[in-house]
Amino acid sequence: MTVPFPKIDLHMHTTVSDGTDTPEEILAHIKAAGIGLFSVTDHDAVEGCRRILSARKADDPAFITGVEFSCKDEEGQYHILGYGYDPDAEAINLIVRQGHAFRMQKLQKRLAFLNERFGFTFSEEEIGTLLHTDNPGKPHIANLMVEKGYAKDRNEAIRTYLNQAHLTEEYVRPEDAIRAISESGGIPVLAHPPFGNGDQLILGKALEARVKKLMGFGLSGVEAFYSGYPEKLRNEVLALAERFGLYVTAGSDYHGSNKLVKLGDTGLGQTTKIPNGLIRFLQRIKKRKTEGIE
Repeated sequence: MTVPFPKIDLHMHTTVSDGTDTPEEILAHIKAAGIGLFSVTDHDAVEGCRRILSARKADDPAFITGVEFSCKDEEGQYHILGYGYDPDAEAINLIVRQGHAFRMQKLQKRLAFLNERFGFTFSEEEIGTLLHTDNPGKPHIANLMVEKGYAKDRNEAIRTYLNQAHLTEEYVRPEDAIRAISESGGIPVLAHPPFGNGDQLILGKALEARVKKLMGFGLSGVEAFYSGYPEKLRNEVLALAERFGLYVTAGSDYHGSNKLVKLGDTGLGQTTKIPNGLIRFLQRIKKRKTEGIE
């Protein structure tokens, strides 16, 4: 069986979280890129998917609802993707509200850290703009720091200044995110499994234990095709998916101009055989009457 779409990208971000394209703009870019099936996976938010569903026309590329929850527990950090959920379900909206509240707390703590540690100040208007952003994160603060001349570029702002803040933070727990996705009719998937806190690389037995633990909470799939993977990592994640009977997904992690990643850059085009896990995933979302999938 072959993939029933010319191109797939199931991991991308809009201005509803830390991307630079609005949901409406990303829909236009998807069409221009020739992508046949896509999902918007904003951090801790479902509003972008609602806007795509409202803007999407019958002849537009097929679309599946998505989300990416930033999670943490005593053993580490995880990014949990959710696909095919009902965006109006109470379970998913409850966890979205929780994730948003935690994100706003982190914003305030990061601003306080920058002021106390480096003397960086921001006007009430600038802070107000950040507070009224849908889901502000490090890139939003970093962009403001560049505008004010505190850093030469976003990369320096994050690595030299923001990453020095070791905050006591509250996170959505992975089991809560997985449960909320499942209770809302969705499919919970672990994003870029070998990557933990951003600088962390998890392989071998540690990766297997991580995946098995999340499967105990109801995890159904892994992101085995990803723009940041060399072939070795991709093959390791694919082997895990095959061993445990997990779904397989493919995503670029496109953020617009906030990252040097192109739409559709998933690595899927580098394989000569479509894995069973991806075929089964596509079959399952087809049964759920995903928008545009016949």
